[in-house]
Amino acid sequence: MARLAVLTVDTFNPAQLAAGTPAAPEWLIPGTNWQLTGSVDLYSQARGEGLASQAWTGRHLQILTSPAATGPGMRLRVRLLDDGYPGWLEPDALLGRAVACSPPQPQLLQRCSIVQRMEQVLSFTQAAQRVANTYLWGGSLGPNYDCSGLMQRAYASAGIWIPRDAYLQERFCQPVAVQPGQVQLLEPGDLIFFGTPQRCSHVGLHLGGGRYLHSSGVAHGRNGIGIDDLAPQNPDPVARHYRLELRGAGRVMHSHNGSPLPT
Repeated sequence: MARLAVLTVDTFNPAQLAAGTPAAPEWLIPGTNWQLTGSVDLYSQARGEGLASQAWTGRHLQILTSPAATGPGMRLRVRLLDDGYPGWLEPDALLGRAVACSPPQPQLLQRCSIVQRMEQVLSFTQAAQRVANTYLWGGSLGPNYDCSGLMQRAYASAGIWIPRDAYLQERFCQPVAVQPGQVQLLEPGDLIFFGTPQRCSHVGLHLGGGRYLHSSGVAHGRNGIGIDDLAPQNPDPVARHYRLELRGAGRVMHSHNGSPLPT
């Protein structure tokens, strides 16, 4: 009787894995691609706390390291293929929540197509605000979001991929000039960026007239999704805090192709 070949990391070609094969421990090998059939959490490190992001049903990822390479109790290193975002995944997180797939083909949209879909982006965020929610660092599934997770999910709801984190979104966008009280160049759907002179740390979605929707935390925000504005005379402490941290604004001119972005 012929002996069945044993596939190892050294001999296995990811192309041998048929599309639609359910995730199993023996298939979680570097180079394999998976489409999610359920949501998963991604972490910022190989072990311990630190939610980095969340990925929802339909998204794609690639395994970068095997369980054997990371060691007992360590997570898998993965990269989300829709936006190039890296993270760490619990080894059993994909079991029952993913099937093997080919790398996705990005839908490359230009500004004219993005403008046609902007109403859906805006509607998504406003619907998210109407649902009870609190701020969640790393949240992108809902109802609990962080600032950039909400922005990415809103754009993705319209088939437009943008990077995951606020500072990456800032780099990705075409700059638009803005100052408190000077918002004439902003269009609905533009992203407004906040932080220190050194780094962007917060983002909101421009609704029109300098009003922006964002998910902010407890210390200086609303512990969830709210609407503020850039009017210089607005005395609200949340609006004032972010007005003082205004860095600029940006416009999404094209969709992201899924390639990794520099950190």
